Amino acid sequence: YSGLEEAVYRNIQACKELAQTTRTAYGPNGMNKMVINHLEKLFVTNDAATILRELEVQHPAAKMLVMASHMQEQEVGDGTNFVLVFAGVLLELAEDLLRMGLSVSEASYSLITVIEGYEKACKKALEILPDLVCCSAKNLRDIEEVASLLHTSVMSKQYGNERFLAKLIAQACVSILPDSGHFNVDNIRVCKIVGAGISASSVLHGMVFKKETEGDVTSVKDAKIAVYSCPFDGMITETKGTVLIKNAEELMNFSKGEENLMDLQVKAIADSGANVVVTGGKVADMALHYANKYNLMLVRLNSKWDLRRLCKTVGATALPRLTPPTLEEMGHCSSVYLSEVGDTQVVVFKHEKEDGAISTILIRGSTDNLMDDIERAVDDGVNTFKVLTRDKRLVPGGGATEIELAKQITSYGETCPGLDQYAIKKFAEAFEAIPRALAENSGVKANEVISKLYAVHQEGKKNVGFDIEAEAAAVKDMLEAGVLDTYLGKFWGIKLATNAAVTVLRVDQIIMAKPAGGPKPPSGKKDWDEDQND
Repeated sequence: YSGLEEAVYRNIQACKELAQTTRTAYGPNGMNKMVINHLEKLFVTNDAATILRELEVQHPAAKMLVMASHMQEQEVGDGTNFVLVFAGVLLELAEDLLRMGLSVSEASYSLITVIEGYEKACKKALEILPDLVCCSAKNLRDIEEVASLLHTSVMSKQYGNERFLAKLIAQACVSILPDSGHFNVDNIRVCKIVGAGISASSVLHGMVFKKETEGDVTSVKDAKIAVYSCPFDGMITETKGTVLIKNAEELMNFSKGEENLMDLQVKAIADSGANVVVTGGKVADMALHYANKYNLMLVRLNSKWDLRRLCKTVGATALPRLTPPTLEEMGHCSSVYLSEVGDTQVVVFKHEKEDGAISTILIRGSTDNLMDDIERAVDDGVNTFKVLTRDKRLVPGGGATEIELAKQITSYGETCPGLDQYAIKKFAEAFEAIPRALAENSGVKANEVISKLYAVHQEGKKNVGFDIEAEAAAVKDMLEAGVLDTYLGKFWGIKLATNAAVTVLRVDQIIMAKPAGGPKPPSGKKDWDEDQND
């Protein structure tokens, strides 16, 4: 090989190996990966975004694919594995093209031809994609309809539990969807508690914290909440003062003054109408005593993020000092109570009305790893809902969209004069990797599935994809089966995967800045400043 070919082949090889890692995790029947990260934390998942986040990818070309995958995660929140698998296959087929007709003098010309062909084909694919839309979401406030649209994204992570989880996610998302339609994924919180099973999971309108209350009061109805970002304690002076005490009476009076001051502060908070106090710092024993005296429920949250979210949920303002809150600064919710879920104490801030600012999905499961995986499925479902609020269009899943794109782009390639038609046809062939991965991971002969899909699509049945539940190589209508992907997920997936593959193909040299060679400087004598007589 010439230097150019050698560099390109090495880059392609690194990307292929990375794509192969996640390819076997694609789809509902994908295998789980056991990832141990640099902190020796164990992850058992088939979620490509998590696998890539915890892997330390060293090769610069493979990092390009990881970056494209992260972009998909940020843009759509799902479909990261699609980007990796598709980009890996594009590079693999580009390697075939280069090996087929590459002489040393024409190496760079052939690469440019492949790149131009891929870019043309990508543009054509994105033009064809709107024609493949099979339906649109009609009403995003209908829980049943939203749950059916979330099935596919949840199924790929939690096959078998998708109906139950999709319903939970739909309830949580619909309850906090604002009239403006601007949905924020951060408003769906997840609280994981070990015990029971997945079917014991539930949705609460409000927030749940794995905490215990500080005082004696454990339940308040029609709560008026005062939130403080400071410790629930007396004021500490900035400068130190010295007090000379001559007898026992003076000592008694000295501590009494502090007690009276604390009493007045807590009484003022109680008189303002507040019956729940949430603090972001420590709670002093004396302050706790007076909180119990005036029947104030006391909750301590160590995390400033939790404090901010709670303020948003109940409509409160976090106060920096122990001053009585005004009516505008106080938060409100239907009830605040201490509950026991399994053997874990939780404090629940609950809204009876369903139009609260934040919803919490309470996940139950037998192990932490299982609950982590359910949380990832919930994240994917919530992100899919967010995508639907931006664009309601849906395309058929199960490889139906990919086979139709492959069919149409192959036809387009045949109409193109010039050498880039070979690259366009290879781009079309790359789409076959998706139904192929689904079939292989389901233990079915992939070639048989792909030939059946092509035969059906030639008859004009655009919505037919691979039937994952059949024992043999079978196909069925994805629209009727309810296996649907978001239009935006496919759009960005194709775009980002092609961009990543083209960027890798454009690289002919990897130049790494390393410390210069040569003799190392003298390290000097250790302990040179210590006394020799010791």
